[in-house]
Amino acid sequence: MALDHEKLDVYRAAIELIAWVGERLESAVELRRLPAAKHLDGASQSIANSIAEGNGKRSLADRSRYLDIARGSALECAACLDAMVARKRMAAAEAAVGKQTLERI
Repeated sequence: MALDHEKLDVYRAAIELIAWVGERLESAVELRRLPAAKHLDGASQSIANSIAEGNGKRSLADRSRYLDIARGSALECAACLDAMVARKRMAAAEAAVGKQTLERI
């Protein structure tokens, strides 16, 4: 039995992003110490949380507010990926993979 938010493609994409971020952070110990990496981890989780919570809201205004928060968290993730590329902690091509998922979200 799936909950309503689990049926959404955007929610499934957010879960894919969480897994992708987790793989990057687990495989590179030095990444975990970067503020951008820590923020990326939290912001990626925030996307999924906001989509799930917003999908459960009855009023359109409340739902829109949570989806706006999810979009903001997605943009934060993109900025974190840019920061890691700028610090040469991640290849631009690798960050592009994460950004493709963010665009889907």
